[in-house]
Amino acid sequence: MGLIMNSFGRIFRVSIFGESHGECVGINIDGCPAGLLLSVDDFTTDIERRKAGAKGTTPRKEADLPRIMNGIFKGKTTGAPITILFDNTNTRSGDYEKQRAVPRPGHADFVATKKFGGFEDFRGGGHFSGRLTVCLVAAGVVAKKLLKEINITATILEIGGEANTEIGLQKAIDAKDTIGGIVECKVNGLPIGLGEPFFDSAESLIAHAVFAIPAVRGIEFGTGFAAARMFGSKHNDAIEDSTGKTRTNHGAGIVGGITNSNEIVFRIAIKPTSSTPKIQHTLNVDTGETEDFSVKGRHDLCIALRVPVVLEAVTAFVLADLMLLEQKIGRII
Repeated sequence: MGLIMNSFGRIFRVSIFGESHGECVGINIDGCPAGLLLSVDDFTTDIERRKAGAKGTTPRKEADLPRIMNGIFKGKTTGAPITILFDNTNTRSGDYEKQRAVPRPGHADFVATKKFGGFEDFRGGGHFSGRLTVCLVAAGVVAKKLLKEINITATILEIGGEANTEIGLQKAIDAKDTIGGIVECKVNGLPIGLGEPFFDSAESLIAHAVFAIPAVRGIEFGTGFAAARMFGSKHNDAIEDSTGKTRTNHGAGIVGGITNSNEIVFRIAIKPTSSTPKIQHTLNVDTGETEDFSVKGRHDLCIALRVPVVLEAVTAFVLADLMLLEQKIGRII
C-alpha cells in the first residue's frame, strides 16, 4: 500500500500532517535558528488573510488559533523543531459518507482509494484537502520573520479572465459553477547567489513548493511563455551596474538558476474549484456505471481568492532555506 512522505527543504525543513476532518492539522519546522522572537500573535495577520468568509469562499469557518507545542521557550525559538497545531472544530463528515460511491471529478478521491487501498481518510478530502494550507501559512510566518527585510507580496491578477474580481465571480455565480484565477508573486530584497544550476535552481525549488498548493495548474517566471515569441536581444536583461541591477527584468530576477538581486516575479494558474454544484456525468464505483452527479457540501466558489497568502508562505520557506544554505542568515542572538 502507499505511503505519504510530506517534507520539503534541506535546512529549513517543513513537514505537514493531518486531515481535513481529523482532530487537527499541523506543521513541523526543522532548522529554524535559535533566538527568533515568535508568539501566537505573529500568526494572526496571515491566518486571517487565508480564512473563509468573504464572497466566493466556503461557509466553513475555523478559529485557526495556532497551538505552538514545542520549539519556543520564553517567547523565542530554541533551535529545536517547532510543532504547530490547528484544531478542526467545524466539520460535517456526513456530507462525504453519502458520496463515497461516486469519486468527485477533479478530486483525489479515486486515485487516493487506489493508492491507499481504501484506508485513506476521505472526509473533506482528508490529507489532500486545501484545509492543510493553513499549515503552509504558519511555516511562512516563521520564514518571513527570518527573512526580515526581504519583501514577498502576492496579489490576484484575474478571476475567470477578468481583472475585476467581482465580474469574474459573477460569471461563476450566473453559471452556477466554480471558477479559477491567476495569482502573481513578487519578491524584493534578495541577494545575488541563491540557488544552484539544474535540479536545485531557484525556479525549480519555488515551483516544487508552489505545486504543493492544491489547485495550482501552472507557473511562469518573468516573461514566461511569451519569451518563446521574443528575440534574444529583446529578452536579455542588460546589466547596468556592479550590484547586478538590470535594465529590464524578463528573467524575473533569476539567471542560470541563481538569483541576481533583481525582483523575482512569477505567476501561477489556479484551476476552478473541483467541487462544483453543476451536474456532471461520472463513475459510480459501486455500480460500475456512469451517472449524473453533483457535489454537495460547503466549498469555495473560487479557490484563487484565498491563495495569495499561501503563495507568499511557500515562497518564503523556500527562500529561507536558500538563505540558510548560503549562510545569509546568521545567529539570531
